[in-house]
Amino acid sequence: MTTVSPHLSGRAAAERGLHNDHMLHADFNMAPFTIAWEVTRACAYACVHCRANAMHTPDPHELNHAEALALIDRIAEFGNQPILIFTGGDPMMRKDLHELIAYANGKGLRCSLTPTATALPTIERLEQVRDAGVKRIALSLDAPTPAIHDAFRQVEGSWQRTMDILHRAQQIGMSVQVNTTVAKHNVDILDQMVPFIQEVGAVQWSLFFLVPTGRAQASSMISPEQHEKVFNWLYDLSKNAPFDIKSTAAQMYRRVAIQRKRAEQGAGQEVTFQGAGFQYADGLNRPTRGVNDGNGFLFISHIGEIQPSGFLPVTAGNVRTDDVVAVYRNSQLFRDLRDSSKLKGRCGICEYKDVCGGQRGRAYGVTGDYLETDPACAYQPQVA
Repeated sequence: MTTVSPHLSGRAAAERGLHNDHMLHADFNMAPFTIAWEVTRACAYACVHCRANAMHTPDPHELNHAEALALIDRIAEFGNQPILIFTGGDPMMRKDLHELIAYANGKGLRCSLTPTATALPTIERLEQVRDAGVKRIALSLDAPTPAIHDAFRQVEGSWQRTMDILHRAQQIGMSVQVNTTVAKHNVDILDQMVPFIQEVGAVQWSLFFLVPTGRAQASSMISPEQHEKVFNWLYDLSKNAPFDIKSTAAQMYRRVAIQRKRAEQGAGQEVTFQGAGFQYADGLNRPTRGVNDGNGFLFISHIGEIQPSGFLPVTAGNVRTDDVVAVYRNSQLFRDLRDSSKLKGRCGICEYKDVCGGQRGRAYGVTGDYLETDPACAYQPQVA
């Protein structure tokens, strides 16, 4: 969820306006709001939290060029211009990356890119993907100091390289986003990150709250109480930050923002929010909605697996044998994830289940059941 900041730059405000207008017309039963495509699992890093269990060389079974183009054709058939994130692994290790981006851009898809901070994102290659149609580039910066970040990424010098690439992207006029994985290693120093987000001119700070999948371990997760503390801090920060703030894998932030807004406006007042894949309207007779795994979000693996998200590695089909549009719309897995009445435990009885719904990947990673209670949530539902 992205909260509104009164001090956004003109570019950021314009981007968010387009983003939100698109959100108003989205029907998550028919099309995802965001699609993350793992174009390769190859990556030079071995991050301790890696969702993908990335490897140093490309998987020989990853989608080839012709299959990749065919997938883009099918994604375009969703018809609502979803955001298409080229991710990995390190997408820069895919030799035909700029061709795939240009093809997707030509199909009307809104493209973004999440490269790894290696030597590959040179000025020339950044200009190449920019010219191919990338609207935004996102890099991971997990701590305000090189020592903590480099230890987490397990690559010495990765902090400085990340900053250098972000500055390069800013230099050539690309929209920049900073991603930060929130876990025990940095939860107490997040406030020290703010100056670095500002330094690179980021239009958005996206905080990824750790989900135990891939290399990530549940022991690295912060407690429910710490989640709640961070959410409230982010809400306060959003009021004056010169960048958008988005929580990823932490749908509960929406509930905190609604609660805080209600407290500020007083009882009986309408509370409305709109942001990155999130809409809430109280008293306006409009449906609540919020992107979640399989509900407005779709993930395609490097070998074509169709999954609700990279954090929920449950497969409903494969693009080599199944139509990705039909799988998203009609498979039982995706239909269940879009049906809040199927949720269990505290999530199932929560009054915020339609706008939040808990993080399905985290529920699966901890309990083995993707419909169970999100174990990171501290909230006790107000059951009538």
